[in-house]
Amino acid sequence: MWFKNLKIYRFTSDFKFDEAQLQNQLESMSFKTCSSQEIQSMGWVSPIPKSENLFHQGNNAFMFSLKREQKLLPASVINEELALKVSELEAESGSPIPKKAQKDLKEEITMRLLPRAFSKFSVVQGYVSIDQQIVVVDASSDTNAEVFLACLRKCIGSLPVVPLAKTPQQEVLTSWLMQDTPSDFEILDEAEFQSSADDGGIIRCKKQDLDAEEVLGHIQAGKLVHKLAVSFQERLSCIIAEDLSIKRLKFTDLVMEENQDIDKDNLAAKLDADFVLFTSEVKGLVNALKDAFALSEDD
Repeated sequence: MWFKNLKIYRFTSDFKFDEAQLQNQLESMSFKTCSSQEIQSMGWVSPIPKSENLFHQGNNAFMFSLKREQKLLPASVINEELALKVSELEAESGSPIPKKAQKDLKEEITMRLLPRAFSKFSVVQGYVSIDQQIVVVDASSDTNAEVFLACLRKCIGSLPVVPLAKTPQQEVLTSWLMQDTPSDFEILDEAEFQSSADDGGIIRCKKQDLDAEEVLGHIQAGKLVHKLAVSFQERLSCIIAEDLSIKRLKFTDLVMEENQDIDKDNLAAKLDADFVLFTSEVKGLVNALKDAFALSEDD
């Protein structure tokens, strides 16, 4: 429920769900385990334990959980068997095995080994805020976020979104160090600097006073801030990247204690309250980012 990373996207046109159809739309791609001959499977599962609903609604936001199963079949195992088989066939025929025949053999070996492969399971969570007209995905990579968006788009037919910031914002992040930091944010002790040159280096600072001369010297030498650790309104801390994705999101005790009075045995009520609280906190952060980076519909 409490995301660690935020990939944030905004709608390019007004969006809302057809709530009457949403469950059926998601069920068309509900999660099913891999068959014996499948190397991967993905689909929607309930965000709430023991619930049949494939989405959770609260605070005018809709939460989804995309589950993926991947068969672990190391390439080294396949290649070892392939080499043995090719060696045997070449010994029998007395001539080299053509590349196309080797490719067919490799596919046959893969299909034979798949039923014996171990499975790795993962879940990517995200939510759509109707009020803010944004999609937020708990993913550290663009690839996982885009897979989530593509699957949701496939089910509901349309999902017209673009990243919150369509252009890199490293110059603004750099100005936070060199000039003024927005009042809602406080710079912490971690940053990553990168040269604007194609072959430029990267400097990472941790547990470092970012006002120190040796740190600011990297900027004077032509490097820009690509990642910056900040706190926001004493309610959360995170790393802001130049694409305005959020990493290592952590909420303070001030936030985490707000729902402590809810009976822990009432899991559904606790999860619902946490979702409302979480989305409210992210809403404040996103609004502050829009203001601080002066984002418009064209950015």
